[in-house]
Amino acid sequence: MRIRIKTKWSKQERDVSVEDAVSVLAFNAWKIGMQTLLEIENENFQVDTQQQRVAIIEEVMSYLIHIIDRMVFDTIDDEGRASIITEYAKKIADHVQDNARDFSGPGDYRTPFIEKLNLRMDDYADCMWDDERNLPGFNMGRVFGNHVTNALGERDQKWALDYVSQVLLPDVMQTYKRAVLQVGLIEDKPEA
Repeated sequence: MRIRIKTKWSKQERDVSVEDAVSVLAFNAWKIGMQTLLEIENENFQVDTQQQRVAIIEEVMSYLIHIIDRMVFDTIDDEGRASIITEYAKKIADHVQDNARDFSGPGDYRTPFIEKLNLRMDDYADCMWDDERNLPGFNMGRVFGNHVTNALGERDQKWALDYVSQVLLPDVMQTYKRAVLQVGLIEDKPEA
């Protein structure tokens, strides 16, 4: 996945707050979600409506929110972690609200997204996490792939799961992990 992430601040010598880091990460996560959608469409998977596009991006955002929670689990206390995840989810919900409103008109798009996010957090909570590499296990990728596949048109659902979980997800994770590292929320773990 070729995507340019932005993690530099204009004044290099200033202290960067956690809120600043979370805001930048949310911006980059949205870019990753948009690129993921573009790559799905470029592979000619069935995406017919703007609502489907938003649903796919919501799945990517829910996954990335869960991933950051797992990434910081061992390095940030529960209160700090809850604060980061809450702020991050709010920033992402703002992106969902703004973009869904542009496509579908006025309405509350935050609440349904937060409800979906809570369901997805439960879904992913039971999945394995590779602590050594700070990456999701195979099953988590399959669960994510199923959620994205369900947002697609029926024509491609049996093919999309493999593409999303086996081809697209490793690129998403590489780009996302780089963004999380560069904003300073985690430190790089050496490869085992």
